[in-house]
Amino acid sequence: MHIGKAIRLERIFNRNTGRTIVVPMDHGVTVGPIDGLVDMREAVGKVVDGGANAVIEHKGLVRCGHRATGRDIGLIVHLSASTTLSPFPNAKSLVATVEDAMRLGADAVSIHCNLGDETESAMLADFGKVASEAANWGMPLLAMVYARGPKVSDEYAPAVVAHCARVGTELGADVVKVCYTGDMESFAKVCDACCVPIVIAGGPKLDSTKAFIQMVHDSLKAGGAGLSVGRNVFQHDNPTRLVEALNMVVHHDESVEAALAHINM
Repeated sequence: MHIGKAIRLERIFNRNTGRTIVVPMDHGVTVGPIDGLVDMREAVGKVVDGGANAVIEHKGLVRCGHRATGRDIGLIVHLSASTTLSPFPNAKSLVATVEDAMRLGADAVSIHCNLGDETESAMLADFGKVASEAANWGMPLLAMVYARGPKVSDEYAPAVVAHCARVGTELGADVVKVCYTGDMESFAKVCDACCVPIVIAGGPKLDSTKAFIQMVHDSLKAGGAGLSVGRNVFQHDNPTRLVEALNMVVHHDESVEAALAHINM
């Protein structure tokens, strides 16, 4: 591996565990300034204090979330976007480049690709272009790959998620983010079919913290490399305490019960 890429990956992954806790904060382009992402320095500070490994932000938001004091955190700059105001909300367009991310001090870049959408071919072309540029610069690439379109009846179906993960791997991503399939056995097959780290998405905000932590725990036991979860983290009543609990599970292999006890202490 390019030594520059290896060094950058170690800024977003725990080098001892090979796992990561990533908190995406790129939602503002998609849905606006939702709860938890109004004051960006405060939002970033809360997950940093909990021990998150990295955050994901759009290029213009980096200046809003940068803190000149306190612990550092890995920075992943998101390169693709769409809004819920569009008649084609699943059609992601490139809005930044790898070079933009490098100028901002990023440790990695990320893109979003929705398989099954009518504009899939354009998103795959962008994926391939970004993967080549990222490889040239030694910049790690995280690909968020989901199945969303008229032919997709269940985006969480194991075969569908496995297809998403394999597309991300085959097109050159260094880390692939997919939905959790719902059980360890099927998710293990997703991970086994890929030679790069697989992290899980959070999806819609869950009503139960226990269900969220259990999902993270089970994905790790199945071979996952961690999580890339936004709303279930930054909209929690106590994001710092939640990230501390996630650290217990992700980086210290502690139980769901111990993590919940920490949150409720």
